[in-house]
Amino acid sequence: MIVDRQGRRFRNLRVSLTAACNYACTYCVPDGKRLVAAQDELSAEALARGVAYLIEAAGIERLRVTGGEPLVSPKLETFLKTVAGFGLDDISLTTNGQLLARKLPLLVDVGIRRLNVSLDTLDAQAFRGIARGGDLASVLDGMAQAAAAGMKIKVNMVPLRGQNLDQVLPLLDYCLEHGYELRFIELMRMGHLARDNNQFLQQFVGLEQLLQVIGEHFEYAQADAPVDATALRYRIPGRGCFGVIANESVPFCRTCSRLRLSSTGWLHGCLSSSNRHYIGDLLDLPRHQALPALQGLLVKALGDKQSVAFSGGATVMKIIGG
Repeated sequence: MIVDRQGRRFRNLRVSLTAACNYACTYCVPDGKRLVAAQDELSAEALARGVAYLIEAAGIERLRVTGGEPLVSPKLETFLKTVAGFGLDDISLTTNGQLLARKLPLLVDVGIRRLNVSLDTLDAQAFRGIARGGDLASVLDGMAQAAAAGMKIKVNMVPLRGQNLDQVLPLLDYCLEHGYELRFIELMRMGHLARDNNQFLQQFVGLEQLLQVIGEHFEYAQADAPVDATALRYRIPGRGCFGVIANESVPFCRTCSRLRLSSTGWLHGCLSSSNRHYIGDLLDLPRHQALPALQGLLVKALGDKQSVAFSGGATVMKIIGG
């Protein structure tokens, strides 16, 4: 097991199946172009082998499948059916929900029980303005079907000043009514937003402002959360819970346990670091050769983590799926 001086280790792995996405969200893609798969993306088998090696080398316990948008990837079925047999404590998936209803039988079949669905507004026109693609009704229907199938659903919303701040209360009320846990995610200084501080500041909505808006309509109290959780959780008596991933306002770097593997075979130990470590060439090696080399890269990746707070990064979020 690899542990740093702050007692952090990698427990949670996020694997981006593909950089391709059927949306082009304003806070992720500055040019409005939908994303396509990279030419050098690893196969489903290679990515699954990477997961297996990382479980053994780093002690990974939980896996989240991301993108781009993982449900558009032709690798989805093979990858999920393979990693489902690895004995992990939990496998979950992050999606924009556009194809959720169509892919739900597969997700149920492989044992996915938790979903994070990215949804920034309940206004159909604003939805298309932010996502620059997709259909709101399809997302809501997919979520309803997934909930009916017994899945636990968290909804991820990025509040943006001037775009969807008026949707904080409607979306929270909707999620409470349907038994979903809404998580507000503070805008992150990544990619083009790391380079353009003015644009970041114009759009950023922080924890204090969010809680003020919510507190004008709901009574809430802080709830318990795991030590390495990214979200501050709050309970609304008689209704349910919501969370805030307050990356800027209340940094969680001191307890971060996350490791990310891109679809092209790069390990990212920290979103706030431009460092990355290539493992694609290790995945064709025999286990006894691959594991020592991988452990060396994991030491470097763990060393990339910030000590106190996220400071921004040039890495584009679309490449590593959040």
